[in-house]
Amino acid sequence: MAERKAPTRLSEALTEWVRRAGLVRRMDLARAVEEWPERVGPQIAAVTRPESVSPDGMLRVRVASAAWATELSLMTPRILARLNAGRSGRIREIRWIAGPLERP
Repeated sequence: MAERKAPTRLSEALTEWVRRAGLVRRMDLARAVEEWPERVGPQIAAVTRPESVSPDGMLRVRVASAAWATELSLMTPRILARLNAGRSGRIREIRWIAGPLERP
C-alpha cells in the first residue's frame, strides 16, 4: 500500500502556485499602485492616481491637468528610479493621462 503524504498547508500550496504561474513579478509590479503615495511624495500624490500596470511594466497614471502631466513627464526618470528601488519587477514606462481624478 502506498504511503500517504501529509496534507499541505494552504498558504504553502498558494505560494507554490503563484510561483509556478509566474505571478510573483506581476504582483510586485502591481504593488507600485499601492505604494504610489509613499514613493512619489504627497505633492505628486495629491494630483495623480495610478490606475494600472501592464504585464510588460507600463504604469498608467491619471493626472489632474495637462500642465501637471507635462511637468511629471519631465520628471519620469526620477519617478521610475523611486518606483523601481528594491523591486524585482521593473516599471519600464509611465503613461501620464490628463483628466479628472477619481477619489479613493
